Formats: sequence, C-alpha cells, structure tokens
Amino acid sequence: MSFNPTEDQELGGQHNFVLQSEPPRDHIIWSIFCFFYSNPFCLGLAALVFSIKSRDRKMVGDLEGARHYGSTARCLNIAATIIVCITALIVIIVFISIQCYKIKYF
Repeated sequence: MSFNPTEDQELGGQHNFVLQSEPPRDHIIWSIFCFFYSNPFCLGLAALVFSIKSRDRKMVGDLEGARHYGSTARCLNIAATIIVCITALIVIIVFISIQCYKIKYF
C-alpha cells in the first residue's frame, strides 16, 4: 500500500477537520451607544458592563464565558433600544395629537 492521499480517500481513510468558530461578539459599540444615547432604567450601563466582561473573558481565553456575557449584553441592548424607540414613538404621536387638537379647536 502506498501513502498516496487519493488512494487513502478511496479506501475510506479517516479525515479530521478542525472547525474554527468565529470569536464571540461583545457588542461594545452598541453598548456604548445605548449607554450615552438611550439609557432607560440603566440598561445601557448594564449592557456596557457585560460587554466589558465579555471582552475580558475573550482576552483570557474563556470563549464560553465571553459568549455568555456577550449574549447578555445583546439582550440588554435590545431591551434598551426597544424601550427608547417605543417611548420616542409615543412622544411623537402625543405631540402630533396635541398639535392637531390645537389647530382644530383654536
């Protein structure tokens, strides 16, 4: 038998593939944005803290811990963004309603 790779594949040789997953995301930019511009109930601050923890865990090499903290930061950022968007939408609707009422009755 020869060590030709094509013959090894034909004979059903075993191949090991190393899959490298992408590093976990820490969502630090989104967290900074939420902290400075949309921080309802201090969710932006909490998201920023979890993003920093995620980045620290990634630097140490604990990818599972970094993934967990990054996921928590993402959820907090989503919650903060949704709360701010709904609040802004309500304020716009109330403002337009008041303006229409003023125009109609005054």
